[in-house]
Amino acid sequence: MSAQPRLRDLGIAIGTLPTGPANAITDVAGVAVGHATLSDGPVQTGVTAIRTHAGHPFRDKLPAAAHVLNGFGKSIGLMQVAELGTLETPIVLTNTLSVGTAATALVRHMLAETPEIGASTGTVNPVVMECNDGAWLNDIRGLHVSEDDVLRALQSVAPTVVEGNVGAGTGMSCYGLAGGIGTASRVVTRGPRQYTAGVLTLCNMGRMEDLRVDGRPVGQRLVDRLAAEKASNQRDGREHGSIIMIIATDAPLDARQLRRLAVRAGAGLARTGTHFGSGSGDIMLAFSTAEPLPHVMSDDPERSRRSLHEDALDGLFRAVIEATEEAILNALLAARPTVGNKKRIRRSLTEFADLIAGD
Repeated sequence: MSAQPRLRDLGIAIGTLPTGPANAITDVAGVAVGHATLSDGPVQTGVTAIRTHAGHPFRDKLPAAAHVLNGFGKSIGLMQVAELGTLETPIVLTNTLSVGTAATALVRHMLAETPEIGASTGTVNPVVMECNDGAWLNDIRGLHVSEDDVLRALQSVAPTVVEGNVGAGTGMSCYGLAGGIGTASRVVTRGPRQYTAGVLTLCNMGRMEDLRVDGRPVGQRLVDRLAAEKASNQRDGREHGSIIMIIATDAPLDARQLRRLAVRAGAGLARTGTHFGSGSGDIMLAFSTAEPLPHVMSDDPERSRRSLHEDALDGLFRAVIEATEEAILNALLAARPTVGNKKRIRRSLTEFADLIAGD
């Protein structure tokens, strides 16, 4: 996964449910993640791509739903997801001012893979989500992300997820520290069935003093430590930034149920300490790989589909809450110290590992 420690390497396990084999979103079969990282002085940004399943994303769409906790964001494609309840492209994450570039590149990728788009069938709905890395580390006005960078991320997807300040997470800040990409998963057993839920987070939110690690007030300890060192990299006391939370599951859920799942990621986010500030874009997108929906209707317009009973959802709710909390903390631990635009610095949570273990 990453050369940096993950939360469980420090002896901290969030919640009670077991993890998948890699404790990653890619424990959901068919999901893969790729990055393109741009890290050179004032340029601290990039792209992360998520392949949602091993099939063709347009011809075999997936049930999906989005939920917005705080809508200070510039994502593309969520309107159609809300209306139709389906996802028909890979998911691309990047910085706020590169959303347009990423959407164009994703459309080009889909056109190359799908000759019928815009010819014998309709157009395509690219899904691109973002956080603002220009508030501290990245020269966001430089518009450094290119279409080639997006294609590079799409072409590099793999089952192993690299975490921390890579890809779209390169220039992100989280709780006043280096932030970025994190992931985790949980396995839920109900009767004879077993389901996996995986979460990937793009973390760019929170005030340092609010950070909590499995309930521990680590953020205040950090503030006290930095005050003693007469060092601080906080801009001010306000809540800044955003977080994108992507939830994947192999449970047979429809779009309505997936929205219920997406809502629960907010509880995992809250457990790390943030209060969803006015300027924060806190957005979730959930999808299921269990029952792809064919783009082309067969001669028989009716379809029979498996569906999970509502009373079986509680375990998945818990899974998403636990995995979201752990994914955020894994992002913080994986992120390395960074010097970015205007020589601004973000330190790594791993520098303060002794504060995490304290009671």
